Amino acid sequence: MSGPTRRRDAGATRAALLEAAAGLFAEQGYERTTVREVAARAGVNQALLFRYFGSKEELFAEVLAVQSDELLAGPVETLLERVLADLLWDADADRVRQSLRALLRSVGHAGAAELLRDRLGTAYVRRLATLSDAPDAELRADLLVAWLLGIGLLRSVVGKQPLAGADPAEVSALVLRTARHLLEERPATGSGD
Repeated sequence: MSGPTRRRDAGATRAALLEAAAGLFAEQGYERTTVREVAARAGVNQALLFRYFGSKEELFAEVLAVQSDELLAGPVETLLERVLADLLWDADADRVRQSLRALLRSVGHAGAAELLRDRLGTAYVRRLATLSDAPDAELRADLLVAWLLGIGLLRSVVGKQPLAGADPAEVSALVLRTARHLLEERPATGSGD
């Protein structure tokens, strides 16, 4: 006689897989992380991981989506403030560091780099570009995203001083002022002064 069968909570299993994958991608990068390791850390078998996500690439894409969807979902007018709050305030510093480490350790893999560019970079650039009327709005937004990533990496991962120890409100104010200036269209000035 067999015991009662236990029904798996699909939402909890999916969340456990995403959490395990995010941690391993941060620790090892995309290329060195195996689906077997992700499944083991989540306490499930590998077949279940493939049932939920189909492939390691799809799992990585979902980890990226989960990490950015909340920030991108709000109004574009406050996107910069939300990104800076995520990068600068320590309320969830471990998650921010984990996301940045995963990014840093995964960009060397062609497939992961493409996913990072397409899923994250493009989404943020498109949203931020809508804040500018400049003809080169996309370039300006791209520069801003690159700058924000650099700030996050230097502050949270590298611990570069004085940035790492600076008051988050002060850093945020400086970044916002400069970002708004970058996104504004400026009239052309004479080229022969």
